[in-house]
Amino acid sequence: MKKISLLGSTGSIGVSTLDVVSRCPGRFGVAALAAAGGNLDLMAEQAHRHRPALVALASSDAVPALRRLVGDGPEIVGGIEGLIRAAAHPEADLVVSAIVGAAGLVPTLAAIHAGKNVALANKETLVMAGEIVMAAARASGVRILPIDSEHSAIFQALAGHRPEDVSRIILTASGGPFRETPMEHLRRVTPRQALRHPTWKMGNKITIDSATLMNKGLEVIEAHWIFGLPPERIDVLIHPQSIVHSLVEFTDGSVIAQLGPPDMRGPIGYALAYPERLDAPFSSLDLTKAGPLTFEPVDSGRFACLRLAREALQAGGTAPAILNAANEIAVRSFLAEEIAFLDIPRVIETTLSRRDHRAASTVEDVLHADRLARTEAESIVKEIGQSVGR
Repeated sequence: MKKISLLGSTGSIGVSTLDVVSRCPGRFGVAALAAAGGNLDLMAEQAHRHRPALVALASSDAVPALRRLVGDGPEIVGGIEGLIRAAAHPEADLVVSAIVGAAGLVPTLAAIHAGKNVALANKETLVMAGEIVMAAARASGVRILPIDSEHSAIFQALAGHRPEDVSRIILTASGGPFRETPMEHLRRVTPRQALRHPTWKMGNKITIDSATLMNKGLEVIEAHWIFGLPPERIDVLIHPQSIVHSLVEFTDGSVIAQLGPPDMRGPIGYALAYPERLDAPFSSLDLTKAGPLTFEPVDSGRFACLRLAREALQAGGTAPAILNAANEIAVRSFLAEEIAFLDIPRVIETTLSRRDHRAASTVEDVLHADRLARTEAESIVKEIGQSVGR
């Protein structure tokens, strides 16, 4: 039985991961669970069902309440030290890193330093500190197994092929709910409208990132580090049906694509069982019912966030960490109705212009840039609010 530590158990990826575990009795077990602490009832339910040895909450203040809900059983710990303990748990054979945002960086590095293979759903870890994380993985001799459907698709399409035969990789994007919405209407988009993704069911933050295409910008940066390709050999196409999850083009002109229904349990199961494949009862793809599969170029005027992400990757150093921090603040502010939808790229671009990016030699460099960028972005959000009388 393969034991996993699951970081971010109450989020959409975490819930789907535990669904895969439940559907494969005897194949996987749970060594540790970790989450932010905002949904204690679900956390308690997960602890009762999967019986981990350790449960960790990012919020130490929530530990007593969870202990009352769980009762006797797992050890319950809190704070960043608790997340690190879950990530490095001695019983874990694999760590699933699914904490949303920058909060996943330190625990993921702790797992790598402890010699754990990592199934990575937290793209921000590589966006912020890709060079540091991948160097640590090489030094520890561990694998980074991608869970993002796009990177999982590329990982599968590359199997058995020589790196020197790869011409480019092509990430696909649904285009989100506003792919065809007139630009003048985007100024009045509400959070509720932005959260209505046409094909995927995901958490709030990544759903907004999908609407702005920042998720694809972050994935370009992530793909650069996972697959070792320069930015100019990483392309993005709009594919509204979300059936072709990504493609690899080889030097002879051949293209290999990975297809599947828009169900995250597929790439999660692949990462959990790697190098095997699960005979799992997930939804299967019926191409006769999928309808036409279409592809479109990205409208750079509509999706400024993708451009900003590419520019941050080219700039290097702490620029991607600044980009990520500003995006997290902008998305949070939009969901709180403090800024408009079209203000999201405005906050990010202004933050990047005001914060100098520097070399990122250590995690402390990255985290320092992250903190300063968040403060700057929050200031910009206030400026926008004052300018429109919010």
